[in-house]
Amino acid sequence: MSAANRGVVYKGPGKVAVESIAYPELALGNRKCDHGVILKVVTTNICGSDQHMVRGRTTAPSGLVLGHEITGLVVECGRDVEFIKPGDLVSVPFNIACGRCRNCKEGRTGICLNVNPARPGAAYGYVDMGGWVGGQTEYVMVPYADFNLLKFPDADQAMEKIRDLTLLSDIFPTGFHGCVTAGVGPGSTVYIAGAGPVGLAAAVSAQLLGAACVIVGDMIEERLAQARSFGCETLDLTQDGDMADKLEAILGEREVDCFVDCVGFEAHACGCNHGKEAPATVLNSAMQLTRAGGQIGIPGLYVTEDPGAVDEAAKHGALSMQFGLGWAKSHSFHTGQCPVMQYHRPLMQAILFGKVNIADAVNVQMITLDQAPQGYADFDGGAAKKFVIDPHGSVAA
Repeated sequence: MSAANRGVVYKGPGKVAVESIAYPELALGNRKCDHGVILKVVTTNICGSDQHMVRGRTTAPSGLVLGHEITGLVVECGRDVEFIKPGDLVSVPFNIACGRCRNCKEGRTGICLNVNPARPGAAYGYVDMGGWVGGQTEYVMVPYADFNLLKFPDADQAMEKIRDLTLLSDIFPTGFHGCVTAGVGPGSTVYIAGAGPVGLAAAVSAQLLGAACVIVGDMIEERLAQARSFGCETLDLTQDGDMADKLEAILGEREVDCFVDCVGFEAHACGCNHGKEAPATVLNSAMQLTRAGGQIGIPGLYVTEDPGAVDEAAKHGALSMQFGLGWAKSHSFHTGQCPVMQYHRPLMQAILFGKVNIADAVNVQMITLDQAPQGYADFDGGAAKKFVIDPHGSVAA
């Protein structure tokens, strides 16, 4: 099968464009990819991690086809694909995983050893993650299909809830993973740093896990209002004042049980210095505000190379952390990419059985492929929306 294809292409700092690109082939370089499939993309989402590249804060090369959050319809299968068939509607974990290496067999699919020659772990359309073509496209190739893909049990039912199910490829599992690794459970008090889409997904996840109180901090009022819309307490981090005092006003205590960093390396200082970048500020706040023996989940992205960093050390991922405090308080820290396959099936069930309305929580807004550059600009401007691209007009307005 062959057809035209278009995708969102990174053109340099601050610039993306929708361009004609090659139709995908079942191939890995010069050899056939008999374990892969080609998908007609139904929905593909703009992620905050994409924004780091588009802002010029990574070493991403111009010409990179973006997009690692993919849901699609199988249109072609390689010879060795046994359990996925043409016509299946599937969610694609953003982690590319072989299913064969030691880490994959241990469920650590975010750090597969065989899909990226540069380092453990790979993703579609992302810098230093193996060179895989991204999925903000009309068609995309997915390798190791039997292992990677989550098939929705009923395609018609799935399309009715596609605004929710599209979030299974990354942000919902990522937010959930942040809460799990922070130890969230029934009765927990939880602080979520950042009210972007992943932060909002983490807040919903904390509620799903039984948290007693979820507090979300951000600097954009529109995002804080979105968090309040589904029952979260909020902190406006542009305001001066000690954060422990603010927690005490809500909880009656100056620390939380669980802390989730959904900001990452482009963090800013709080209060009167909120316009100044301070890449370690969330990590230091986590140690200050988490109770002794508490856990800190860090799904927020930290990078090894940041050309736009505020100082020379941060350009190489070296941040000034008060790590002795975390050691003294016996904190547990959990970093790294979410292993999506650990979570996407149960979270799918939670969506299909009406236990969670994740699309409402993160304020999904559907856009066309041609609207993607404006979606990037609006997201960068702080819009309290999760932009989901519908490349073929498959989703009803």
